[in-house]
Amino acid sequence: MSETQNENLNSLFAPSGNGLEPDILGVLESILRLYSITPQELFYKWESYCLKMGSEETKLDLGTARMFQKDVQDSLERSHQGRQSERKPTVSATPRTTGKSSDVYGMLDELTPNAGPRRMGSVKRKNDFDTPAPKRVAKSEKKANGPPSTGITFADRQNAGAVLETLNSQIPAVEPPIAPFAEPRVKLIANTDVKKFGYKPMSMRLTESSEVLDERIDGFQNLVQKHHKLEDNAFGNAAAQSTSEIVAVGRIACDTPEGKLNQASLLLELSRKWGGGLRVPLKVDTLPSYSFFPGQIVAVRGTNASGQYFQINEILTVPPPPLPVSAPAIIDAMNEKLGVSEESTGTPLNIMFASGPYTADNNLDFEPLQALCNKATEDMVDAMILTGPFLDIEHPMLASGDFDLPDVKGIDQDANTTTLFRLWISSQLDKVCSAVPSITIVLVPNVRDAISKHVSWPQEHIIRKELNLPKPVKMLPDPCFISLNEVVIGISSHDVLYQLSREQISQNNKTGLLERLPGYLIEQRHFFPLYPSLSRDKLSSDGVKATGDCIDLGYSKLGEWANVRPDLLLLPSMLTPSIKVVESVTVVNPGSLSKRKAAGTYAQMTLLPRSIADEERSQASIPHDIFERARVDVVRI
Repeated sequence: MSETQNENLNSLFAPSGNGLEPDILGVLESILRLYSITPQELFYKWESYCLKMGSEETKLDLGTARMFQKDVQDSLERSHQGRQSERKPTVSATPRTTGKSSDVYGMLDELTPNAGPRRMGSVKRKNDFDTPAPKRVAKSEKKANGPPSTGITFADRQNAGAVLETLNSQIPAVEPPIAPFAEPRVKLIANTDVKKFGYKPMSMRLTESSEVLDERIDGFQNLVQKHHKLEDNAFGNAAAQSTSEIVAVGRIACDTPEGKLNQASLLLELSRKWGGGLRVPLKVDTLPSYSFFPGQIVAVRGTNASGQYFQINEILTVPPPPLPVSAPAIIDAMNEKLGVSEESTGTPLNIMFASGPYTADNNLDFEPLQALCNKATEDMVDAMILTGPFLDIEHPMLASGDFDLPDVKGIDQDANTTTLFRLWISSQLDKVCSAVPSITIVLVPNVRDAISKHVSWPQEHIIRKELNLPKPVKMLPDPCFISLNEVVIGISSHDVLYQLSREQISQNNKTGLLERLPGYLIEQRHFFPLYPSLSRDKLSSDGVKATGDCIDLGYSKLGEWANVRPDLLLLPSMLTPSIKVVESVTVVNPGSLSKRKAAGTYAQMTLLPRSIADEERSQASIPHDIFERARVDVVRI
């Protein structure tokens, strides 16, 4: 094993600089040698293994390294067996009839009125196109048909309620009130045009997509010109040979469709107006530091003296959107709801954030969701913001249909996804709303939601008809902007942070990765600035084919930030749950409430009322300063 590969392993698996222990390094070297994979590929497999086992509990020691080695071996063997089975299809004998029947496949059963029951089971045909009903299995076979039960059960989980990370720990967590409030203390306003999300999916046109991509470049050029006070003649075509220094605005791209972005593969894609849609290679060797990802709109200053490439001398900053502000009179009205007066400082708001999946892969008990709802009832929270997937189409049991429904009155064994949602989701939310009538609950879907018939992103809200949801539950699209009182919150259930972490490149950037990733969204003024997104193969793990992004480029403008950046940005991701303040925006990644084989996390916020100083009373508007008056905890469920 070369010293270079050892250095790569240490930099990937032990970035703190202490290096790996010799025994652990030996196990990792053995995996590289046996399966002919690169250190980077091995690290991706390690990340996938941590997500499967629960990232907080998985530490790289000798025992874990050996278990990881076995997992890699099993995964590669399954992949090899799958390729062998595809290469050598089995040939079956021609089916024969038995007995007196001449019906080989039982195709005549439904056509003959006096025919007996089918031996293979009949399929109930429906007039609509709902999701097929789950197969009915015997209760004694329920465990056998589902994934094997591995690891500890949810009831036996350790460190439940432990706080993993806190923002503004000096602010005390709000105490539950003696009794629920008489009326809601939060006023919910949707700052997104919900009707625009009801477009027809799976009808994307290339012309519309190219126009959207092109308009985005031109829009950023106007922003850069206004911010840096540049003349029109300062801009030029980066693909044209010239010794004059110009400013070029374009989109970062890779020189191969399936390639990985690196310093040698950087391209700048120009707009049709300024560069005829051409792409030109970029040279960044003279830059002291940089950070790029595919789809990023950048403004660069440099020259193209040879006509072969554009030499970047400077990267011009793109101004972030302004922060939201409110008039002092509006802040006073919101504080009055919280009980603020001359004699009292009021009671802080209590808000919970959680993201799906809401049950482990080996059962459909939805125990993490039950625990979350019990916690919300116990704390009498003011609001809950829940993002999908609620019924995850990647859940092994839901995908196969091999599960049994409980004996509940009104639940048919041939139920569709609407019935399943009422059984597992609506029932829990109804209990919360009954116990805490003043609560406000927001549900935002995900493209992996089986309950949603809108399969592309940006995604329409879940249709609440027949879901039996209580009145305090509000359905909103993905992504969306909302206001809870004066607080502006941006929400996207799409895991853009993980994809950016896989695709971005950075050199000599002092900003940490978990701060840099949401910073891309703020700079680019978009909930999903990555283009193209990761392929399904790169998102898949453990032999399970990922759903993918299903991005509809023609409607991707619905993911843009129109006027302001949010006070709080909710971005659930499979990356390590975290709370960061970036450009005065509080970025919350609550993690998933349930991991594949372990309990997950959620976030809870204590928000103090906005105090107004005497000198601020004369101002027309004042900032909300959420990052200073909000305590946010990431808590293990």
